[in-house]
Formats: sequence, structure tokens, C-alpha cells
Amino acid sequence: MLFSIITVTYNAEKVLERTILSVLNQTYSQVEYIIVDGNSSDKTKAIIEQYAFAISRRISEPDSGLYDAMNKGLRMATGDYVWFLNAGDTLHSKTTIEEVVRSIPLATNFPDIIYGETSLTNMDEKFIAARRLKAPKSLTWRSFSKGMMVCHQSFIVRRSIAPAYSLRYSLVADFDWCIRCLRQAKYVHNTHLILSNFLVGGLSSQKRKASLKERFRIMSHYYGALPTAIRHVWFALRFYTAKLFGRQI
Repeated sequence: MLFSIITVTYNAEKVLERTILSVLNQTYSQVEYIIVDGNSSDKTKAIIEQYAFAISRRISEPDSGLYDAMNKGLRMATGDYVWFLNAGDTLHSKTTIEEVVRSIPLATNFPDIIYGETSLTNMDEKFIAARRLKAPKSLTWRSFSKGMMVCHQSFIVRRSIAPAYSLRYSLVADFDWCIRCLRQAKYVHNTHLILSNFLVGGLSSQKRKASLKERFRIMSHYYGALPTAIRHVWFALRFYTAKLFGRQI
């Protein structure tokens, strides 16, 4: 079972190395590691070259945005599964991929989608909290009517069913992508494991609002405008309640 792990990066010299090392230090050997760089102007390219001996494929060239770069990574992948790990994010432990493989029942076919939990970490790679939204016991495409129920970094897709990212969306095309993957999936496997550590970055309020508007468009498309509007009233209440009590969203 070959995993194509794809990291898309641009000017990420402060956080890229931790991501690379989390992949290269895995105890499971069947890994194809791909890095797609947007022609960075800082030391990112030098860091990539430093580990070139262990990176399966790498490219550094201008792109039309994050999801254009992710599509390049998809086209370069040859593994059974694709797994996107952003610069700054890491696999949860050195044995994560090995544990993922062991979690799949031997008597079953390979899953179309494999998923798990996510931990939140800071710039010092220290644990902040578990993600407040726990992955549902059973995941379907309708689960995303409640929001991003599984982090993109903990969502592994069989390459044969993975579509290209839609370039209609510039901020949350991964949300749309996960829904489209799930709509094609016949067998979805919950590992019940923490798969990734998500680096809490902090979007500007302006970008956060734009992301929410884009997500609203996507949810309205799949789940209907009125149900989505009603659901967002609940999202707002949930957000402000969590903020009041200092909990992670």
C-alpha cells in the first residue's frame, strides 16, 4: 500500500522542515513524498534541496494559487492513496502511517477513504488541544453539512477516485473536494487515530470572513440554501459560545 504524501508550499522556511521530517521519519517505508513549491523567494527551496535525497518528486515554479499547486501534486502522485500535509503541519507520530495500515481489517478491501482525528499545535510544535469537532464515527458526504468534520490533513483518499480541486474556489476548495471524494466513496474507514498535527496559524478576520462566505456557497450547492442558512445560525452560536468559554473551534 503506497501513500503519496503531498506538501504544497510557498515561502515557508520557518515551518517546512518540521513537515518534511515528520514524513521522512516514518517507520512505514511505502511512502512517496512530493513537494510542490510556488517558486519561493526565501530559503524554502534550499530546505527542499537539503532533503532532495529522500523526496520522491519535487517541483518549484509559479502557480495560480494553492489549489492549482495541489492539482499539480495530484498529477505527480503514483501511490494508492493521496494525503495532503501542508507546510507547518506534521504527521502525528513516527508510527502514524504504520498504525493507519494496521487499523484496516485484513478481510476487507482497501478503503476508498481513510480518516481520523487532528491535534492542534503551535509554532513551537507544542500541543494546544484536540480539535473540538471530533470526526464522526461514520463519515459520509452529508456529514459536511455540519462543517469541516474532518481536517483535510487527516483525510486520505484513494488516488483512483480523487478528483482535481475546483479552481472556482480560492480559499476552501478542500471543503468541496472532500465532499466530492465522499460522494464517490463506497468504503470509508475510520482509523479512530490521531493522524495529523495542525499548525494553528490565525487567518486575518477579513480572510476568515471570505472563507466562510465561500464555504456557504459550497454548502448551499450540495445541501440547499435554506437548510444551509439555518445551519449557519447554529454555527454562529457555537462559535461565540466556544469563544466565551475559551475553547478551540
